[in-house]
Amino acid sequence: MNKFIKKHQEDIILAIGVVLISLISFALGYITAKKECKEPLRIEELSYIKNENSNNWGRDMRPLSFKENL
Repeated sequence: MNKFIKKHQEDIILAIGVVLISLISFALGYITAKKECKEPLRIEELSYIKNENSNNWGRDMRPLSFKENL
């Protein structure tokens, strides 16, 4: 066991370092998200969506591009 640790010491330290950095990053992100406490998104059905004739097609029956929708 001792020989294994000495032989792979650099790899073990690297693996421990990666795990610690990952845990610290997750913890900091979690704390930051808790502090923000934004109001949850509310999804409402809009009246123009209910219309059966409403769609994202142009007059020439081709889909509108992202820029044309703006």
